Amino acid sequence: MKKAKVLFVSQDITPYLDETFVGKIARKLPQGIQERGKEIRTFMPRYGNINERRHQLHEVIRLSGMNMVINDVDHPLIIKVASIPSARMQVYFIDNEEYFIRKASLTDKTSGKYFDDNDERAMFFVRGVAETVKKLGWQPDIIHCHGWFTSLMPLYIKKHYSDDPLFADTKIIVSLYDDEFPKNLNKKFIDKLSFDGFTKKDLKHLAEEPSYLNMIKQSIEFADGIIQGAEKINPEIEKFIKKSGKPFLTYKNELEYLDAFNLFYDEMLEEANVLS
Repeated sequence: MKKAKVLFVSQDITPYLDETFVGKIARKLPQGIQERGKEIRTFMPRYGNINERRHQLHEVIRLSGMNMVINDVDHPLIIKVASIPSARMQVYFIDNEEYFIRKASLTDKTSGKYFDDNDERAMFFVRGVAETVKKLGWQPDIIHCHGWFTSLMPLYIKKHYSDDPLFADTKIIVSLYDDEFPKNLNKKFIDKLSFDGFTKKDLKHLAEEPSYLNMIKQSIEFADGIIQGAEKINPEIEKFIKKSGKPFLTYKNELEYLDAFNLFYDEMLEEANVLS
């Protein structure tokens, strides 16, 4: 029986940014899952406030060089990588000068406001991950997403890449956190997504308004399993999860989550004959 392959996609990973709850989980989880016998790959955005020299990021030339069209405009995709020696794992970074050169992650340092193009940045990030995995020829059995910035991944894998054999049997799990942003994303978000071939039915939640709640609902709609990543999440989201009827793992503390997540993966993959 082959080893299961798990792709971790996170908006944040410690130690590359100031430590956050999401970043801490996204750092420890891949290592723990690798130690439990599964193959892993890990991706995050290469925000401009990441110190490339300190963390020894370098460009992977063979993976870079592709152009991706976002909102009908070409944007070059740059792939960088760094190692966490203590964990025997690498982290791949999705980079682009227009979207990620600014010295901040998701909010403007001066005003504290979320960037107006976070919608496009999220689109570029999840597509960049998918295209890089295709170039690697690495077929994930599970994609596990962390943070709202990754919430378009289930939609893209299930619809945009629906005919790609690499993702044909991939199960998508989303971890939900207490990471709500205050205002809606760009009002033209739906129009931008339409360039990638999504229908009104595909985008029924975001069509109401491009809010945090609807981003998460959109994510759950196309996910195969959901994990409560934080002790408390929005009550409306909890109701939506229960209504969906999808496999749901409730919150697990720091001592429990590695084994609980690993078992959840195995349960999701039991019928696919890919258990470690």
